[in-house]
Amino acid sequence: MSRFRHLILTVLLASPFPAVAGTVLVEAESFDSSGGWKLDTQFIGNMGSPYLLAHGMGVPVSDATTAVQFPETGTYRVWVRTKNWTSRWKDAKGAPGQFQVLVNGKVLTPVTQQGQGIDSTGLGYHKNAFGTEGKDWHWQAGGEVQVSEKEGSLTLHDVTGFDGRCDAIIFSSEPGFTPDNSNEILPAWRRHLLGLPEKPISEGPYDIVFIGGGYAGSCGAISAARMGLKVALIQNRGVLGGNGSSEVQVWARGNTPPGLYPVGDIVREFEDDAQASPGTIEEFEDKKKDRIARAEKNLSLFLNHHAYQVEMKNPGHIQAVLAFDTRSGAIRRFEARNFCDSTGHGTIGLMAGADTKMIDGGRMGMSNMWTWGLEDSPQSFPETPWALNLEEGDFPYPRKFHAEWFWESGFNKDPLKDLESIRDLNFRAAYGAWNAIKNKGAYARMDETGNSHKNARMTWLAYIGGPRETLQILGDVILTEEDIVNKEPFPDGCVLTTWGIDLHYPKEQYAKKYPDTPFISRAEFGKGVNKRTGYPVPYRCFYSRNIDNLFMAGRDISVTHKALGTVRVMKTCGMMGVVVGKAAAVCLRNDCPPREVYYQHLDQLIELLKLPGYMRRPDLNSKFADDPSLPHLEEPDMGFVKKSSLPGIVIDDQAATFTGKWTQGAGLKDYIEVGYHYAAASSKGEATAEARFQFNVPKTGDYEVRISFQPHKNRSTKTAVTVVSAMGEKTLRVNQRISPPLAKGFYTLGVYHFEKDKTGAVIISNKGADGNVHADAVQVLSEKARR
Repeated sequence: MSRFRHLILTVLLASPFPAVAGTVLVEAESFDSSGGWKLDTQFIGNMGSPYLLAHGMGVPVSDATTAVQFPETGTYRVWVRTKNWTSRWKDAKGAPGQFQVLVNGKVLTPVTQQGQGIDSTGLGYHKNAFGTEGKDWHWQAGGEVQVSEKEGSLTLHDVTGFDGRCDAIIFSSEPGFTPDNSNEILPAWRRHLLGLPEKPISEGPYDIVFIGGGYAGSCGAISAARMGLKVALIQNRGVLGGNGSSEVQVWARGNTPPGLYPVGDIVREFEDDAQASPGTIEEFEDKKKDRIARAEKNLSLFLNHHAYQVEMKNPGHIQAVLAFDTRSGAIRRFEARNFCDSTGHGTIGLMAGADTKMIDGGRMGMSNMWTWGLEDSPQSFPETPWALNLEEGDFPYPRKFHAEWFWESGFNKDPLKDLESIRDLNFRAAYGAWNAIKNKGAYARMDETGNSHKNARMTWLAYIGGPRETLQILGDVILTEEDIVNKEPFPDGCVLTTWGIDLHYPKEQYAKKYPDTPFISRAEFGKGVNKRTGYPVPYRCFYSRNIDNLFMAGRDISVTHKALGTVRVMKTCGMMGVVVGKAAAVCLRNDCPPREVYYQHLDQLIELLKLPGYMRRPDLNSKFADDPSLPHLEEPDMGFVKKSSLPGIVIDDQAATFTGKWTQGAGLKDYIEVGYHYAAASSKGEATAEARFQFNVPKTGDYEVRISFQPHKNRSTKTAVTVVSAMGEKTLRVNQRISPPLAKGFYTLGVYHFEKDKTGAVIISNKGADGNVHADAVQVLSEKARR
């Protein structure tokens, strides 16, 4: 028995609602075979449902088919929920997303087309096609169909290949029946017609539920599972990785540097090998990500589930989250101690009433990237009067066969309410550009391979958008650009953000020519973030300040718009999830909310943060053990040495006092922390530049003094280095053209006696130098530290 036969029988035999024997609802996403149609779940919050999308890039996709069972034979009126997705724009002519509906092989005729010859307009209308009218989702009337047998077939037949969309089909023999066009998610009448039980399927209770399967949610769920927690991960699509999946193809950026804590281990284990954005489906390794998540015994993975409702125990506490299967409509109720909003859009926080902030305009937008290639034979492409009317020079030519991240729009649109129209504008831009390349004389020139474009074909266009900014859920700390630039220290700093403050704006020429719909962006990088060492983002950005059991990880954390420019990249978001997973374990251990982890149990969180990603325990009461089945990944070589990894007293050049002319550098690897300083030799042989490194020892005694430098052929062979100790001053000459003999680039200046209350110093000068003098760091070691 097919799924729909079962559902109809359930309605007739077991429904608690009054019988609607003459009405049948068929959800498109639940077709037995979707053929070439894509399941699109990203706009459920806008129009209430998943839907099927005929995303063929100008080539009609194969049919979607299903079996349908009617309660009785006879005459049924038909409605199809759809839209003409370009009719919201006045300059869009025609209807790109046209498709036909067949019942038992018979093509239905929409009511508005009956008796009309619409395919003579010259705008590409097809006879008996749906998707030709209405800028909003609505039930387009499809006339009547005679049903002579209870069992029948239903087919969606794409006729354009340009993103026709179908939400559902309704058949009714009831007089006066009209389908409800509410955008409510799973309204009661739909649940009734689908035969869904009133009571959802119970899942849990869990220790923590992550909603959103991007890098943040996936790495967070894995982290929590290895802490011994019972974890659920809910993702409304069929793959993990979010923007870093094959569906969107944004390569994961940001570093996972060594330093504070090894919270990048799980991220490096989870990340893919994509080296371009966009790349290829294989490079984004969807199967690998899925396999890693499913290997966790404590983790229950719910793909193709959309969280649409929260149940509150009180105004400040989430009791449960409701999610439905985007293919069958089955509803599950997830009860948990804590929840993590890793949706990117902050949807769980919004539903729960969390304090949020969305800037009025000027947000970063959404990208839908695309690629093209060359075939062995000519490739046609239909004219696109409904797309943007672009000519050569109206867009960046997609070199290397791909249109990159800057194909972006939605800067001043509502990132939630206008989400589908932002994606569709990106479609109009991409198709308009490709139409110009294929069909307009300005592109008769040769392409980058030396061939004409006649053999060129669009090979991929992301139908899932890659958004960058929606809103922020506010925590106890709202991290600002000033905090980052001024390197404001926070005791709970835990995730090193290494991406520059990267904000996107409409490129000026596109903002001027297309003021309401600019579709090409530019990136503006701010200063203040060292990509090697990073800036530590505090834990207090990762939980809601007014919902006591809500964490967040990803691009919806508690930061300002400008600070978001650095923390929003995927590897950084993944590390946030790892921290949340470990913080959830502290919550469970101490029966406390996320806020109290900082105020009462920060030491416990730090101890867990120190554990590498391959340490796990089966439950909260067991001891951690090294799991040999997990990868033991070396920390990436970032070209520097963290001061925290060195014993003794370490004074970096950032803490030194400089006089004279010095230049900061970072081109020579293996320096301490963020870089080094160098100064040219004095022309008269006298000291004109000095670097003074001061320190105080904890107790009186003998200490070894070392300096760090990176050799280079233009460095001095006789750099003057003076040690100031309780014994007086002693000056040595150091050859900085050859590598220092000690580990991590250090050179010993000898052992000296220092008194506890008397400041010691090392002074590096250019007096008598025969090349550039180099000042990086000073290390002071007690006898115990030298062992």
